[in-house]
Amino acid sequence: MSDPAPHPEDPELQDLTPDSPPDPLDAALMEVAQWKDAALRAAAELDNYRKRMAREMQEAARYGNAGLLESLLPILDNFDYGLQAARLENEKSNLFIGLSMVLKQIQDFLRDQGVEEIPVSGPFDPNLHDAVTQQPHDSLPEGTIITQTRKGYKLRDRLLRPSSVVLSSGPAAPAA
Repeated sequence: MSDPAPHPEDPELQDLTPDSPPDPLDAALMEVAQWKDAALRAAAELDNYRKRMAREMQEAARYGNAGLLESLLPILDNFDYGLQAARLENEKSNLFIGLSMVLKQIQDFLRDQGVEEIPVSGPFDPNLHDAVTQQPHDSLPEGTIITQTRKGYKLRDRLLRPSSVVLSSGPAAPAA
């Protein structure tokens, strides 16, 4: 008879009530937190997008003319061949002097655009050179560049065209 009546504020009994309605304030706070998280993620995504677009625009500005510059290289090769032929005729001729001046202007223009000739000396580098053949060479070890058959060029840090080179295959085998 002295069973105490359950007290409605008893925490143990509150957990046992199956259909207690959720607190509207907690639900609203949870929804606000979800929206805030979504907004922060969207802002971060937008910031990353802006940075990526700025990077891509910078890349396009730096390398956008690569196709044009690469197309000029065979013309430069032929111009250089013509200059070499004029040199054989007479280095003091007006033709040779004029061609030399034009070649210097072309080279200055390409340098201003970020194009640089690939140096050809020392060991073969497959990232910069294209081996066209190998020849025996008494004084150069195997894999060393002997000569260049076509100039190679880079646009800043990117390869436009590899240098075509002839490699040493080392000393010739003794005749038997």
